[in-house]
Amino acid sequence: MSGLFRVLEKDGRARSGVLALSHGNVRTPVFMPVGTNGCVKALANEDLASIGFEIILANTYHLYLRPGVDVVKNAGSLHEFTGWNGNYLTDSGGFQVFSLAPFRKIQEEGVAFRSHIDGSHHLLSPEKIVEIQAVLGSDIQMQLDVCTPWGIDEKKARAALEITSRWLLRAKDAWLSEGERGYKGRLFAIMQGNFYRNLRAESAEIITRADTPGVAIGGLSVGESEELFFEYLAYSASLLPEEKPRYVMGIGTPRYILEAIENGIDMFDCVFPTRNARNGQFFTRYGPLSIKKAEYRLDGEPVDRFCSCKVCKTYSRSYLRHLFKTKEILCSMLASYHNLYFLYTLVSGARNAIAKGCFASFKKAFLADYENSSLLQAG
Repeated sequence: MSGLFRVLEKDGRARSGVLALSHGNVRTPVFMPVGTNGCVKALANEDLASIGFEIILANTYHLYLRPGVDVVKNAGSLHEFTGWNGNYLTDSGGFQVFSLAPFRKIQEEGVAFRSHIDGSHHLLSPEKIVEIQAVLGSDIQMQLDVCTPWGIDEKKARAALEITSRWLLRAKDAWLSEGERGYKGRLFAIMQGNFYRNLRAESAEIITRADTPGVAIGGLSVGESEELFFEYLAYSASLLPEEKPRYVMGIGTPRYILEAIENGIDMFDCVFPTRNARNGQFFTRYGPLSIKKAEYRLDGEPVDRFCSCKVCKTYSRSYLRHLFKTKEILCSMLASYHNLYFLYTLVSGARNAIAKGCFASFKKAFLADYENSSLLQAG
């Protein structure tokens, strides 16, 4: 387990470092684009590589159902199947199963569910999830967990935590067995506990004893307020081992990303940047820009004149609005590229600020601009 993660610089609780994975080093903090089905929607691998991404996320649940593990195994691995030469982190599918509540049943053995594609019945155990991710060749794989929504009572939250904790131990045993057969990927444990501090503390103790290579904070961004998210993000992060890489699942807006970095989080992912791109929303220095608005019909300016991506260097707001209104696929492609470039640049800037010891002022200055929508037209 040694040698996975090294902290290079610290500024308060914020830190920069490097993950040493099978398909190359990953600089942290890092935003991971989501490629649920083995591709980031509307983007080719070379687009992601040209921006500078070193790791992307895929989803075990979706790949298990389609194309099927046998198809990926036949190709050799998910990397060979998709042609992505960087690293893959694969989510266990716990959140997807959580979101399909009417179609699933949680039991000690695992999660029984009906496919959202064809209604077929399946059972995914902690061991099977590890085995599937080993076949995929995941550079980082996540344990199977039980994700719970905001607002449940402590009894239900405890039950979910306890089964998640038992599944962790089973997952670790299965992961060690896969390692004996040559699998090189790293297992991350997931903290649960909902919005109960005592349960979060218990979960942290269990994760620490399990001593997996990395740790993740789950059970956030499930319907709670921003204030509560920030409170439990900070509290949860404070409980986790300093020497482990820390991952917060499912955050993709600038404020949430910067808040996570400030609390010592190293990794994060979200579909938000590319999903919103497909709906015509672009990140800019002065906040989100909705390209569908009529005010951009004759606007010859780039989406963001401070951005150096190929979209902002080449295309006007007027033309991008035309693409969106005519439902041209190119609009989704260009918007997705821009939004991921924007986040990559933001996180790179955060890393540089940490190295210089000025992260707090970097965060304050960035958000002062980003959350001042009155500057959008002037920008």
